[in-house]
Amino acid sequence: MQALQQDVDGLVYVSLGQLMALEYKARALSFVARQPQGSILSGSHASRLRGRGLDFDELRRYQPGDDLRHLDWRASLRTGKPVVRTFTEERDRPALIVVDQRMSMFFGSRRSFKSAIAAELGALAAWMVFNASDRVGGLVFNDQRIDSIAPVRSRKRVEMLCSKITLQNQQLNSTMPDCEDADQLDKVLQRCLAVAAHDHLICLISDFAGAGTRTLQLLRQLAVHNDVIAMQVYDPLALNLPNNGRLLVTQGELQVELAVQHQHIRQPLGDFFSGRFKDIASLLRRSQVPLMMFSTALDAQSQLRSELGKLAGPGR
Repeated sequence: MQALQQDVDGLVYVSLGQLMALEYKARALSFVARQPQGSILSGSHASRLRGRGLDFDELRRYQPGDDLRHLDWRASLRTGKPVVRTFTEERDRPALIVVDQRMSMFFGSRRSFKSAIAAELGALAAWMVFNASDRVGGLVFNDQRIDSIAPVRSRKRVEMLCSKITLQNQQLNSTMPDCEDADQLDKVLQRCLAVAAHDHLICLISDFAGAGTRTLQLLRQLAVHNDVIAMQVYDPLALNLPNNGRLLVTQGELQVELAVQHQHIRQPLGDFFSGRFKDIASLLRRSQVPLMMFSTALDAQSQLRSELGKLAGPGR
């Protein structure tokens, strides 16, 4: 189902240049940096994201200010002086940026299409990983195909991922059938399990259309040994249908004009949209992975900054 909207570059379709240019906007963002109070990644959520692992570095004499949890009691007893273990942070942590470009994403009633917002979020996430000196890889999928990019620490790998996103994004069109296939989403998560055995950062960017019990199981499996973040992209129409006017929607070659000012049309349609949206959001929350939500009515970068806590204001 697709809402007709003016075909503006970057709002309906993205370009490779547009995604590559997001490198600058991603510099102030980080998945692993300490987040301000109010961030989804702070407080109780902090334990859900492991960040990079720690490698043992050396034993040395205790110095005022050292973390007492790092005291090595055996070495301290042996030497008669307090000794602490020091660690260095692991580098080159692999990350998988998973971007949904199915027909269910080719929809937008406000500003952008879900597919375009997802493409921008995927590029921003890739640049964040690259800027953190980690390895960038990912999966880009539509209703028929899954493109895999193995994680490598290089600018060329970011460009390769952005190219795959752009290619699938630009192949979307209103004449394609809307094949909401739950199996395709689950196949992508199964592919993630095969690639990411442990210690990966996995960023899932989708509307999660078709998610079900198997999806929930796969998300939980992924989160056992990896850090998983779900970014749900939604359209405001799912929350609030207009009270008057006509809504023109298409599905493949079929076009339907709905007079939403009539209660008998608006009510069941609104119940359908909001019900499906709430069901998916509830399922994602039950998976116990951090959930971020992104509207098509606002630009991707400012929403990501807000979700990461960079723009958190008083009272949030």
